[in-house]
Amino acid sequence: MAGFTQLFVPGPTNVPETVRQAMNMPMEDMRAPDYPTFTRGLFADLMKVFRNETGRVFIFPSSGTGAWESAITNTLSPGDRVLMSRFGQFSHLWVDMAQRFGLDVDVIDVDWGTGVPVEIYAERLAADKEHRIKAVFVTHNETATGVTSDVRAVRAALDAARHPALLFVDGVSSVGSIDFRQEEWGVDCAVSGSQKGFMLPPGLGFLSVSQKALAAARTATHHRCYFAFEDQIRANDTGYFPYTPAVQLLRGLRAALDLLHQEGLDNVFARHHRLATGVRKAVEAWGLNLCAREAKWHSDTVSSVLAPEGIDSAEIVRRAYYGYQTSLGVGLSKVAGKVFRIGHLGWVNEVMMCGAISAAEMALRDCGVNVRPGSGVGAALEHYRLSAQPAIAKVA
Repeated sequence: MAGFTQLFVPGPTNVPETVRQAMNMPMEDMRAPDYPTFTRGLFADLMKVFRNETGRVFIFPSSGTGAWESAITNTLSPGDRVLMSRFGQFSHLWVDMAQRFGLDVDVIDVDWGTGVPVEIYAERLAADKEHRIKAVFVTHNETATGVTSDVRAVRAALDAARHPALLFVDGVSSVGSIDFRQEEWGVDCAVSGSQKGFMLPPGLGFLSVSQKALAAARTATHHRCYFAFEDQIRANDTGYFPYTPAVQLLRGLRAALDLLHQEGLDNVFARHHRLATGVRKAVEAWGLNLCAREAKWHSDTVSSVLAPEGIDSAEIVRRAYYGYQTSLGVGLSKVAGKVFRIGHLGWVNEVMMCGAISAAEMALRDCGVNVRPGSGVGAALEHYRLSAQPAIAKVA
């Protein structure tokens, strides 16, 4: 078929042409004497995206799951008690990892469509007078359900209880796309990956850590090797890596960081909010609902849309792909067959999102859902048109 197959899953996301070109290079020597002039700038600028001012950042040749593993094995010991919550597939997988590593996991299960139960966290922390809880985990943006949780509120709960636990945040589908302030929010381990807001192919895991996390790594007793902080620090301090890095992805990362900083992080966050609002207006115009139960949970990086009763959401995704060359996200685990997902993060703009909404609307109608033709895309494009007026006026 003619034209591009459009990609609107919540990761991997679209890769800008400048980033692709930066990776299209001959292989290079990752131990060349001038390589540190390149890598040191990467570390510094990646820190800026996490808004980490006093800690350090690690870059692993892995997915974000590798960075999860590094955070746990470097700062915690087998048997340590941790506080976690499960409300989607990715928060579930993080719980599963913690349990496999032999942590004593206090897991709070809440409805899928809601987020981190801050009030329950606050109660557990206040009751933990002996400070048995060594770490508190927050999935900032649950990609399966389109739910964003309040990291700052969890930090406030820790502070109110005067609790010394480490704060871990999964920011795989949030960092670089929605507001995240590691230093200000007192986050000790923040995890992300290359394939979402960083606009790269999969293959790089990022872990941004505080000085408190680095101190914890000196006494934690988990075995670690590939993801060991001490090996990374020793090599990174000289501008190199302890093993072969993903050199072409690092060149792409340089180009992606340049794009983020050129646009300005606050402008990046505003763009994602504007695009997400347009998608939400389309869903409302279709007469459908989001998986996220309340507006306070709405994600600005992915919208998980509930299919009407009796409609298999996987069929909506299949129709969009085969009929209209558009990839939408399927439902995962508990919401498989119940939701389809529209990713609106990374290198996307208003016209691209109108295409995604159009494909979803046609697929819905093909599946027998009674939506008025043009209703969703019409609501979105009017929002995008009106919200663009201040920028147009500024240029004019």
